[in-house]
Amino acid sequence: MTAEPGRRPTARENGPSRPGGRPERVGKGEALADWFDGRVGLFKMAKANLRKVFPDHWSYLIGEIALYTFIIIILTGVYLTMFFTPSMNEVVYRGTYRPLNGIRMSEAYASTLNISFDVRGGLLMRQIHHWAAILFVASMLVHMMRTFFNGVFRKPRELNWLSGAGLLILGMFDGFLGYSLPDDLLSGTGMRFLEGAVLSVPIIGTYLVFFIFGGQFPGNIIIPRLFTVHVLLIPGIMLGLLALHMILLVYHKHTHNIGPGRRDTNIVGPPLWPIYVAKSGGFFFLVFGVTAIMSAIASVNPVWLYGPYRPDQVSTDAQPDWYMGFSEGLIRIMPGWEINLWGHTLVLGVFIPLVIFPMVLLAIWLYPFIEAWVTGDRREHHLNERPRNAPTRTAFGAAWIGLYIVLLAEGGNDLVATHFDVSLNAVTWAARIAFFVVPTVVFIVTKRWCIGLQRRDRQKVLHGRETGIIKRLSHGEYVEIHEPLTQAERYTLVAHDQMVPIEPPAEVDAAGIPRKVTRREKLRARLSRSYFGARGQMPKPTVEEYREHHHEEHEEPERTH
Repeated sequence: MTAEPGRRPTARENGPSRPGGRPERVGKGEALADWFDGRVGLFKMAKANLRKVFPDHWSYLIGEIALYTFIIIILTGVYLTMFFTPSMNEVVYRGTYRPLNGIRMSEAYASTLNISFDVRGGLLMRQIHHWAAILFVASMLVHMMRTFFNGVFRKPRELNWLSGAGLLILGMFDGFLGYSLPDDLLSGTGMRFLEGAVLSVPIIGTYLVFFIFGGQFPGNIIIPRLFTVHVLLIPGIMLGLLALHMILLVYHKHTHNIGPGRRDTNIVGPPLWPIYVAKSGGFFFLVFGVTAIMSAIASVNPVWLYGPYRPDQVSTDAQPDWYMGFSEGLIRIMPGWEINLWGHTLVLGVFIPLVIFPMVLLAIWLYPFIEAWVTGDRREHHLNERPRNAPTRTAFGAAWIGLYIVLLAEGGNDLVATHFDVSLNAVTWAARIAFFVVPTVVFIVTKRWCIGLQRRDRQKVLHGRETGIIKRLSHGEYVEIHEPLTQAERYTLVAHDQMVPIEPPAEVDAAGIPRKVTRREKLRARLSRSYFGARGQMPKPTVEEYREHHHEEHEEPERTH
C-alpha cells in the first residue's frame, strides 16, 4: 500500500501480511501506537526528540530538583485540598488535639488541625508539602545564580531567564500565601505585617487594605481569597511559565561547559533515551525520598503550638520562611521615620522598605539586559562562561547575595540578640552599616579575586603547572620545575572571549562638525571600561607569547652549561 504524501505509513499499513492480503495481527499496544501516529505523528515526534542530547554535569541537577519539588508540591497540594476548609467562620474545636479542645477558632485552623491529627497521613503530607516548597525556592535560587554566574542568560536565552526568575518570585509569594492559610497565630502575624506594609502606601493604602481584606483587618474573606490565589491563580501562571521555560529549553538546547570538542554549534552529552530518562527518573524518586525523610524527622510550622489567630495577640519569635526573611529584614533595619505632608502621615519606616523590596529582586532579574546594553554583544552564546572570566558580573552577583544574607540575618535580629546575648540595638545598627558596606566590600574583593584567578590561569598556560620540585642549575640557580599542561587543559583556560571596551563617540564627526556626546553614551563607555578595561580583566596569553616563552625555555639549558 502506498502511503499518502506527508504522512508516515503505520506498521499496520506497511508491515508483513498474511496470504490473501489480510494484514498480520498486531498487539494492542502497537495498534494504539499506530492509531496515535496516524493522527499526531507520534513516531516522527519521538524520533526527533528521544535522541536529544543533554549535558552530563552535576550542576544541571539543581534545575531538576526545582522541577521535581514543584511536582511534589502539586501532588501533595491536591491531597491537602480535599480536607482543607478555606473559611473564617468561627467554630469550637472538638478534635483529637486536647490542649485546644473547647477553643473558638476559624474553620480553616480547625481543618488544619484535623488534617494534622485525624486524617491518615495528613500530617506527613503537610510536612512534605511545606518542605517541598522550601526546597523549591532554595533550588530555584541556586539554579538562578548558577545560570547568572555562567552567563547562560545571554542571547538567545533572555526569555528563559525571565521565565525562570518569574517562577522563583511567584514561588516565594505563593509560599507566603500558603504559609498564611492555616490562620494560626504565627501566620496571622504575617498577615498583619502585610497589612501594615500596604497601609504605608501614600493616599491609597487604606483603600487597598479595605479591598484586600474586604473591610477592617482581618475581615472574614481573606482566607478564601488567599486559597483561590494559592491553589489556582499563581500555580496556573507558574505552570504556564514552566511550560514556556521547558519549550525554550528544548528549542535552544542546553548550554554546556567549555572544553575540547565543545562549541556553540554542538552539544556533548548522553541522549534523552534511554540514558538520561533512566537517570532523571531515578533522581526524581531520590528527591521525593529525601523530602519525605526530612518531613518525617524534622517538623516545620507546627501550627498547633501557636493556637488560633487573634488580632490582639502576637506570637513570640515570629519569623517568616527563610525566602521571605529579607523582606522582614528591610522593615527591621529601617528607622521608624514619619513625616506629615499635606495633612497626610507618611510612614517612611515601612514605605521605603516596601519600595526597596521589589528593587532587590529587579536588580538581579533585569541585569542581563543591562549587561547586553553595556557590552553591545548581540551574538548567540551556547557555552557557559567561567565566572572568573566575567569579573564584574561575578562581583555583582556576589554583592547581591551578600546583601540578601545581611537582610536575612536582620529579619531574625531578635533571635540573633538572644542566642548570642548581645544588644538588639547593636544588632540592628550593625545590619544598617552592613547594608551599605557588605555589598561594596564583597564586590571589590570578588572582582579582585576573579582577576587574580585569571592571572593564575595565564601563568599556568605560559609556564605550566607548579610541581613543587626544586632543581639546582649548573651555575647555582634554584628553579622550580613546571609540568606542561595538556592541550585540552590549555584550551579550557583560553577558550573565552576577550572583549574590548566600547569607546565613546568622537566629539567631532568625519566632516569636522562638532557633535554632542550624550550622557547615556558616556555612561555606557565608562561601564564598558569597568567591564573590559585594564582593571576589569586580565589579557589572555597570545600565541606569540606562548611560543616566545617556550622558545626561551628550550634555550635556557644550553646557556647553563
